[in-house]
Amino acid sequence: MKDGKKEVQDFITTIPDFPKPGILFRDISTVLGDAEGFKLAVDGLTALLEGVEYDSIVGVESRGFIFGAPIAYNMDKSLIPVRKKGKLPGKTVEATYDLEYGTATIEMHKDSIKPGQKVVIVDDLIATGGTVEASAQLVEKLGGEVVKIVFLIELKGLKGRERLSKYDVAAVVSYEGA
Repeated sequence: MKDGKKEVQDFITTIPDFPKPGILFRDISTVLGDAEGFKLAVDGLTALLEGVEYDSIVGVESRGFIFGAPIAYNMDKSLIPVRKKGKLPGKTVEATYDLEYGTATIEMHKDSIKPGQKVVIVDDLIATGGTVEASAQLVEKLGGEVVKIVFLIELKGLKGRERLSKYDVAAVVSYEGA
């Protein structure tokens, strides 16, 4: 709370030892479950885009949809989904990336990005940065330009920003640990 006003971090719940001992899970369901918290989150993400010229928002499954949709609507931009493999109909491009326990593959429709299109990627949280890095690769594979990547939460200890160092990255709330 700042000057008696609530901030988005006041709505984020920290759950210790989830999903395993030693982890501090930053739960956004308490942000989403409160109208004021959700508004602060969307407004905070939107504020990170001030002065940025862009054509579309890419929302990363699934929480990137939650935040990307109201931003796209409010800013009169299109919303382009990046989904887990096998969830999109039609022709897609895909990117596979490493997880701590294996790999994952995400997809985007082949016709969703036009060459030269300027794109902002939105997601709820940056940890290691793998999912969003793969999302940016899809945008670039289709000829788009990633002009900014925004997150509600950054977990600085996992160094995802370093992985995304070639991009303009911003977060509404940052936590020092993992």
